Amino acid sequence: MTSKLTRRQALRVLATAGSGTLALGFYTWRVEPHWLEFTFPVLPIAGLPRVLEGFTLAQVGDIHVGPRVDDDYIIKSFRRVQALSPDFVVFTGDWITYRGPRQFEQVRRVLAHAPHGRLGTIGILGNHDYGVHWRMVEVAEQVAEIARAAGIIVLRNETCTVAGLQFLGLDDLWSPCFDPVALLAKNGSDSCTVVLCHNPDAADLPIWGRYQGWILAGHTHGGQCKPPFLPPPLLPVKNKRYTAGEFELSDNRRLYISRGVGHLLRVRFNVRPEVPVFQLRLAR
Repeated sequence: MTSKLTRRQALRVLATAGSGTLALGFYTWRVEPHWLEFTFPVLPIAGLPRVLEGFTLAQVGDIHVGPRVDDDYIIKSFRRVQALSPDFVVFTGDWITYRGPRQFEQVRRVLAHAPHGRLGTIGILGNHDYGVHWRMVEVAEQVAEIARAAGIIVLRNETCTVAGLQFLGLDDLWSPCFDPVALLAKNGSDSCTVVLCHNPDAADLPIWGRYQGWILAGHTHGGQCKPPFLPPPLLPVKNKRYTAGEFELSDNRRLYISRGVGHLLRVRFNVRPEVPVFQLRLAR
């Protein structure tokens, strides 16, 4: 025998469904975009000086200072990173979501609170740091200068060594300044090296020469929204395998993609923002 659904029962079902939809919408808009997660992966590095064994390296990426990310949230996230007293801090690009020159002062105010490593603080640029269509070199230069004024070493196809650990910083893949071949050819075979590279698609290019080691990237935000048990439907990379976390590559290279701190659209679901705090280990 089949019972009919009464009007009152139907309204109750619709109300319950509507409440669930509103709750989910509120969560994805107001809760998860600011629910920062600290992860603690291990980073085994060949040739790591024994004095650095067990030291920490915090990766801060994709803060996207601009109209869609709350400055207070970024600053509070910075303070939480600093409270961990990391030995190294690296910024892996997309400092800004550029909408106009007035934002430079906003970036300056936010980066006044940037966390610093006990031994060193290094950063690179991302595609959004190049403004509209990733072609505004003058915007990138201004962002880099503001970051340097905040005490951050900004590498643009350049290298620096801090406490025996070498950092190779690549300019952004989509920018007009991406030119890492000479840098990798000259320094890529050196032991105890970490590469900072905003866009993980660069890991698939024939540019790496003899480099064997870690590439720390961002750019994807983990897709920002990920249905359970399914890949995120939107990823700004060609290689859809590159979502977030650790990936094994060819030629003894490994890639770690951070989910980032900020967002482009203020919505996240099942992809919390992330600051990985790596523990350095000697690769054996």
